[in-house]
Amino acid sequence: MALTFRDVTICDVTEEGNITPKDLGSSIQSGTPLLIQLLDEQENLLLRFRENESSPPITNLSIELYKESETARFGTKSYVIRDDSTHPASYSTLLLQFSRESDVIKFADTIRKFKTGNKESVFAQRTEESSAVQYFQFYGYLSQQQNMMQDYVRTSTYQKAILANMSDFKDKVILDVGAGSGILSFFAVQAGARKVYAVEASSMAKHAETLVFSNKVSPKIAVIPGKIEEISIPEQVDVIISEPMGYMLFNERMLETYLHAKKWLKSTGGQGGGKMFPSQGDLHIAPFTDAALYMEQMNKANFWIQDHFHGVNLTSLKSAAVNEYFRQPVVDTFDIRICMAKSFKYSVNFETAAESDLHRMEIPLSFTILQSGEVHGLAFWFDVAFHGSTQSVWLSTSPTQPLTHWYQVRCLVDTPILLYRGQQLTGHVILTSNKRQSYDVEVELVSPTGERVKNTLDLKNPFFRYTGQAPQPPPGVHETSPSEQYWTTMDTTNSATTIVNGVDPSLNQVVMNGHHVAAANPVNLVDITPFNSIIAPPQHHQQQIITSQHAVLGSPGGTGGNNRNSPGLGQRSSTQIVVQGQQIGVPCSIGGGISPSLFSQQPIHQSVSGSLGHSSSSIVVPSPSSYQHHPQASSTIPFNASSFPVSNNLMIGDYAAALGQQQTTVQQAQAIPGTFR
Repeated sequence: MALTFRDVTICDVTEEGNITPKDLGSSIQSGTPLLIQLLDEQENLLLRFRENESSPPITNLSIELYKESETARFGTKSYVIRDDSTHPASYSTLLLQFSRESDVIKFADTIRKFKTGNKESVFAQRTEESSAVQYFQFYGYLSQQQNMMQDYVRTSTYQKAILANMSDFKDKVILDVGAGSGILSFFAVQAGARKVYAVEASSMAKHAETLVFSNKVSPKIAVIPGKIEEISIPEQVDVIISEPMGYMLFNERMLETYLHAKKWLKSTGGQGGGKMFPSQGDLHIAPFTDAALYMEQMNKANFWIQDHFHGVNLTSLKSAAVNEYFRQPVVDTFDIRICMAKSFKYSVNFETAAESDLHRMEIPLSFTILQSGEVHGLAFWFDVAFHGSTQSVWLSTSPTQPLTHWYQVRCLVDTPILLYRGQQLTGHVILTSNKRQSYDVEVELVSPTGERVKNTLDLKNPFFRYTGQAPQPPPGVHETSPSEQYWTTMDTTNSATTIVNGVDPSLNQVVMNGHHVAAANPVNLVDITPFNSIIAPPQHHQQQIITSQHAVLGSPGGTGGNNRNSPGLGQRSSTQIVVQGQQIGVPCSIGGGISPSLFSQQPIHQSVSGSLGHSSSSIVVPSPSSYQHHPQASSTIPFNASSFPVSNNLMIGDYAAALGQQQTTVQQAQAIPGTFR
């Protein structure tokens, strides 16, 4: 809640009862009437003082009121507050003198309701107080705002949608619901908005206000602390902007707040009607197969099968533990090929929907199975659309699109169903809102034989499974031999020189990644002979910088072997490299391959042995000086890293190049945010 009171004079009350005007600092004369904002921060009320609406808050004058704070009405137009918010041991007593009796009545009544817990807003009626406190505390952290703002897809798509429809914003009044840092309000100003009311209920409002003043847009952006259900704004608005989506679109129940804000929106539709950005939300639902995920969740409860844990039999809780793990929706990303049918779309038109429409949503499902296999549950993701007068822009969280901070969500069923291609799978999903700002998700699936499986999940308590790794393709997706396909691709790439399986018959030379090893360029490459007499020290990751411009082959790495501590076969092996007539022993994997990880590092421009005196790229390699049997070996090895293509898809041993030949890294192209129309 945020209330504003104007023309309020502040005085100090001494221990002797004397009343003197409050010292407001050098820039404001004592006794000047001020504007007071009364903000509800859940755990306390905050009093902030300004000289006027366009001025910043007075930094050395703010009061926090708690339920135990001492306050009292004084006379007909005054209110007394004992301020001990700065330090409990030292306090001051302030007298607030209002210009109107109605203001002091409203001020006193607000404080009374806060102290007695009498809150009557729509938000308070549908939200547990403990949940609201936790929610607004979470979004009051700058780190959480950063997490959302640096979601490139999210932020850039919003900016694109707003700037692509400038006619909807130019000289218009905008309401930003749940403004957070205020980034969407800034986008609206960039599009020419006349006035933006940025409403934020968490303590982030003060940071948003700081950004507004520091960017000199305070005449256009007014930050209003408080909940949209409890504040008031002075005029109707032309457009409402917000980012109200949670996991599975509906989590956090902020979409209801977004719809509630329509009470300030000019009537939608027609000429001059109000608009909402976003305008539409589509929840996509698809059955999926993932035996690994199912077993992972099932096996988590194996702790509870112990019948003698410190002398205690735990087995009676195994079933309850399984149910608890399966009640958690799984938040991560996945390969779209695990989906066994085309997704079902459940749409909500934000411009026409009512808040009550989101209290309980029953979604009937019917799928035609496209591949035979077991169904382990339902996968969820969402798209939202910005339907502007000029252009429609879509923001997607689909597994086929670049990843966002919403990821995707999967809900497991208690028992998998075996289905065959062409069969029908029916069922339903019921989303029932709760007072913890989330939903209970009931899933039921019915097979063609009448077999029913179900589960009820708690969307408030998801399992965050995302690890940062690219999702693995599901087993069995290869319809041709991957090995043959790789070599066929290599042969096709090198067909101009009739290279087959990496060998150029005409030159009797090995070719890797399109380069002849030991090409015509005069480099001293490669006399590699394994010898096992040198045992590399355990610290084989020591590294130094390459400082000259010749090529090198050989690095530590490799997998397999009988010895857990070995990079190769049972016993650690080494390689003898001859560079300009000098032997250097280094540990290596079979074949002397160079680990791709060496080439994914950024160039380092300061050498241990000296500064770089050339402009070529540099990489890091194991320092030969770290091998005690070869102290005479040079600590610098000639190399030009720019010749090596970097790809994590290649195996160890795929990297070799001749000096001076250049290749660029080919990476998967990402769609530009906001290009979907």
